[in-house]
Amino acid sequence: MNNNPQLKKTEHEKTLGLFDLAILGIGAIIGTGILVLTGIVAAEDSGPAIVFSFLIAALASGLIGLCYSELTTSLPNSGSAFFYAWVGIGKFVAFLAGWTLIGVYITTTATVANGWTGYVQSFLEVLGIKLPHQFLMNPSAGGYVNLPAVLMILLMTIILTRGTSESKMINNFLVGVKIFIILLFIVVSVQHVQPSNWHPFLPYGVKGIFTGASAVFFSFLGFDALATSAEDAKDVDKNIPRAIILCLVISTTLYILVSLVMTGVVSYTKLNVSEAMSYVLIVKGHSFVAEVVSLGAVLGIMAVVFAFIYAGSNILKSMSRSAFLPQNLAQLNTKTHSPNRAIWLVGVLSAVLAGEFDLHYLALIANIGSLMVFALISLVVIILRYRYPELKRPFKVPFGKTIPILSIIICIVLLVSISLTAWLTYLVWIAVGLLIYFTYSLRHADEFNFTSED
Repeated sequence: MNNNPQLKKTEHEKTLGLFDLAILGIGAIIGTGILVLTGIVAAEDSGPAIVFSFLIAALASGLIGLCYSELTTSLPNSGSAFFYAWVGIGKFVAFLAGWTLIGVYITTTATVANGWTGYVQSFLEVLGIKLPHQFLMNPSAGGYVNLPAVLMILLMTIILTRGTSESKMINNFLVGVKIFIILLFIVVSVQHVQPSNWHPFLPYGVKGIFTGASAVFFSFLGFDALATSAEDAKDVDKNIPRAIILCLVISTTLYILVSLVMTGVVSYTKLNVSEAMSYVLIVKGHSFVAEVVSLGAVLGIMAVVFAFIYAGSNILKSMSRSAFLPQNLAQLNTKTHSPNRAIWLVGVLSAVLAGEFDLHYLALIANIGSLMVFALISLVVIILRYRYPELKRPFKVPFGKTIPILSIIICIVLLVSISLTAWLTYLVWIAVGLLIYFTYSLRHADEFNFTSED
């Protein structure tokens, strides 16, 4: 395809192979969901049945992952849902999709960094270092600002401005550390599992399972992070679908194991802490292992922030170079070939939210946007098959329209479970976007057209 508004990369400029893509996806998926939200959601929403919450989120993600595979291999572009909606539906829906995704990545980055502070605090306290409370908490929790979260986001932003090839090595290392400490937690803690802690298994009922699934769903946003890396991926037709399958299987397995072990060792009622893994280990007298896990989490969660700032800046870059947003945001650095203006904008906005807002609240907002985008992705698969049946599809979702329709239904069910307050905040973000669309995008952006060379 020759998409006039989009810049192309030659194969030798692409830096991400299957391993890098799988690591990027795993790094984005097994982050705050497993290290931070598992305990909080178990305590507040699902109880031990959080394992079903993760299974539902994983099932939905698997179906959506197939839809992503078809679109990403057919239309490889860093714009993800924004670009697919532009091709399949039109520029208004494309803008809403892109704007929603930017909001999702900013709030998700903030959520991840917010939870990261709990592990920093746990790690330092064992060493006898106690940071001032007012610089560890947001105003709603009685502090001034979550300063560690702000500083960490800015650090990862700086690393990303160094370019893809350099920063991917750092990311691969951080993801390796994270997988190690998760396995360490499981091996050390499994001996303390007491089945009595799993009773009652459904303290919040079936509704709690779906509420929990809605709360953890954004953990699987790694699919979209993979889609936004399409322009940097080698052999995209094969590597993206394989990477999606790999990261889904590995991540879901780890989520289920951690959920069962965590709620089996300690009563779910005591898990309402952001550093739940360390807490469980300390309760059972494994202070040294808890310190190792805290340090690993401190490093590992950085990989999630890395992946989401990278993905968010790619969406911003794609929208900007297509004139939906000011085009200077898409400008690449001459040395690193990275969109540094877009990276800094996403990084700074994420840092502000991480410093000032509550973790659980941010996660709910991120989930609304994620579910809306995933439902749209599934719809676009169906629309493109009707509009462009001749489009080359190296990977095609099996069973006709069944899987895309199931994906849409699951997303709607989970959306209904999210609180009204989170919905209102999301609608405020959309209102800001509509103001930008009608004052700028409508005049500058064009409807997408396939050229004669497509």
